[in-house]
Amino acid sequence: MYTIKNVVYPESIANRIAELRHNRSCADSDALATAANFSCGSFVRFSLSIDSQSQSIIDASFLSNGCGFMLAAADLLAERIIKSRLVDLHGLADTHLHEHIIKSLDDIPPDRHECISACIGSMRAAFADLRTKRIAEFQGEKALICTCFSVTEETIEALLSDPGGIATGFSTVEEVTEATGAGGGCGSCRMLIQEMLDTRLDNL
Repeated sequence: MYTIKNVVYPESIANRIAELRHNRSCADSDALATAANFSCGSFVRFSLSIDSQSQSIIDASFLSNGCGFMLAAADLLAERIIKSRLVDLHGLADTHLHEHIIKSLDDIPPDRHECISACIGSMRAAFADLRTKRIAEFQGEKALICTCFSVTEETIEALLSDPGGIATGFSTVEEVTEATGAGGGCGSCRMLIQEMLDTRLDNL
């Protein structure tokens, strides 16, 4: 165990804190979002910079007033996504990200898991901010649902309106993703796809 600023941390956390690489402002961010752990009053703010040609994350950074566990988790998340293409992020499922952090840092006690959730929430909200900005810039005639794969609302509606669509398996976000790609990148549109599925199923 290591003590940093009068707080005792396990070795894996202390080592990560001592070598934080992404705890800084992002000079030219394309997306920004903040989340908080209300149980302790701490916040974490994620910034993303995206290369418009390759559609890859060229920089990810964070600022936080949180504990060492929050700093370590946020730094690990930023490291995880930098250099990834948006289309290769595979939906960024919260459970997988949470497991990745727990496995990588090893020594996060259960009462600090809310710090991890805040970091994941902030990063996911940053992707949602990016999606919102891209939709505002979209010049197409149809509403854009998935900005990573440029899938429109019309495309998904056509899939779900197919008389055999629901019967042949289009009843989950994962199945829509497999068929269209929508939701398979940053994951910020998955909730909207779920809403479209719910509406379709309610109208059957």
